[in-house]
Amino acid sequence: QVQLVESGGGLVQAGGSLRLSCAASGRIFKINVMGWHRQAPGKQRELVASMTSGGSTNYADSVKGRFTISRDNAKNTVYLQMNSLKPEDTAVYYCNFQNSYSRQISWGQGTQVTVSS
Repeated sequence: QVQLVESGGGLVQAGGSLRLSCAASGRIFKINVMGWHRQAPGKQRELVASMTSGGSTNYADSVKGRFTISRDNAKNTVYLQMNSLKPEDTAVYYCNFQNSYSRQISWGQGTQVTVSS
């Protein structure tokens, strides 16, 4: 079992920046994918960005050029730097960890990001 602890959410004005962090602990399989999804009220959860332990990244089209995902494998921590935030980025952001061998996915508790116009 993998536990995820997120931090860094909050309230920011449009055009501002926030940085989310997510630390994983527990049974960490070294080959894995860590990433962020988000869910806005009344909408389905969607992928924001992900990054493999090997460094490959994947971004939603809506955040390309504004958000950057990075990770520190030694600390089992993934980060999401969010710049040029828009009101439509408002959502609960969830960190996730996927074991690339078992395909098991663990989720964090979520952190609220609110962007005011």
